[in-house]
Amino acid sequence: MRGDSWVPDGHEFALCLTHDVDRPYKTYQSLFYALERRDLSHLLDLAPARRPYWTFDDLLAFEREQGVRSAFYFLDEQSLLSDRPRREWFTREGWQLYAGRYDLEDPPIRRLLGRLRRGGWEVGLHGSYEAVDDRARLRREKRRLEAVLGDPVVGGRQHYLRLKRPETWEHYRAIGLQYDTTLGGPDEYGFTDGYQPLRPFDDDFVVFPLTVMEGALPDPGVDFDRAWAALDSLLTEAAQNDAVMTVLWHPRHFSRDHPGYGRLYRRLVTSALDRGAWVGPPGTLYAEQVSSPLAADD
Repeated sequence: MRGDSWVPDGHEFALCLTHDVDRPYKTYQSLFYALERRDLSHLLDLAPARRPYWTFDDLLAFEREQGVRSAFYFLDEQSLLSDRPRREWFTREGWQLYAGRYDLEDPPIRRLLGRLRRGGWEVGLHGSYEAVDDRARLRREKRRLEAVLGDPVVGGRQHYLRLKRPETWEHYRAIGLQYDTTLGGPDEYGFTDGYQPLRPFDDDFVVFPLTVMEGALPDPGVDFDRAWAALDSLLTEAAQNDAVMTVLWHPRHFSRDHPGYGRLYRRLVTSALDRGAWVGPPGTLYAEQVSSPLAADD
């Protein structure tokens, strides 16, 4: 680590790749898109054999081909119909927050977790909507994820980027997490919280500010060049400032429901590599720069 910079030696900047696993299955969205877009073909996605939001095969293949890895943050959220009050069944917010959830013990999810672990990807915690200020719930979610994964997790991000400062970070640190990537906004992008990770408690707990979430960018399905120009500008700024740039791409944004986002992500990664960036998951960068003996000597 060069002085106060987190960028590993030999690299121009660092790009941390992260994915929040919110909805790997397309459920109520089929009806929503069929009505909103007047396209009844979305109803076909309700068939059990069709899993358009299960984009992990292509995503992992691309990252493996590029020689990079990323972090996948898994959610242990309540279910609308079995866990939430009945009054929420009839609200838009209830469906938005709790419908279409998955169980960590679902066989496909368990197999995916094992595949990620064996392949060298990072698995982290995607703290649930309610857990932003609930340490006991966060601890339960972390322990359940670790039990299914078979390994400890070291960091994560809160669902919907919900954050209470510094309380959420205090909870993370208290339950044994080493870093958080929540700090940021869903509708804005940029290095608004600086070019380097933060140490809010002046110890080894670290915050990786979120530079950009895909949904904050211009829609690449409408104007790809404008979306890429925004990302290209961020990459240039990162290189000029020896920065750590953290990005969030939801797996469902690699589906046909969100045209252009998969292409945009692939160009982001290949361009960063071409520019001499270190590219990988936050947990790996943390281990290299905080946990290594060299970092301890700095």
